Amino acid sequence: VQLQASGGGLVQGGDSLRLSCAASGRTYSRYGMGWFRQAPGKEREFVAAISWSGYNTYYADSVKGRFTISRDNAKTTVYLQMNSLKPEDTAVYYCAARAAARSGAVYFQDSEYAYWGQGTLVTVSS
Repeated sequence: VQLQASGGGLVQGGDSLRLSCAASGRTYSRYGMGWFRQAPGKEREFVAAISWSGYNTYYADSVKGRFTISRDNAKTTVYLQMNSLKPEDTAVYYCAARAAARSGAVYFQDSEYAYWGQGTLVTVSS
């Protein structure tokens, strides 16, 4: 699976952005997907994940209620809608994929993912 993330940019605090991750390769729809981020000088951290069925999602506490992950299996794309952005959301955002063991499984450890996109930079000014 090849992943291409896009949609990052420079925004002000309180603004919104939507990231996209376009996937190509075989049997995309049976992959669990996730978003991670890495801020300057910090380790990569989990942001959100979605099952291959699309019915189950999971969020980091820091983004819960502000970010929404979704997927369109017909377009082989996963999205991260980010609202009420804060300066502490500034980071390079990566999408990731792995073959799902069950339709409802979600994965939030980066070690569980086999495929990664190249990252897209989100900068939130105060």
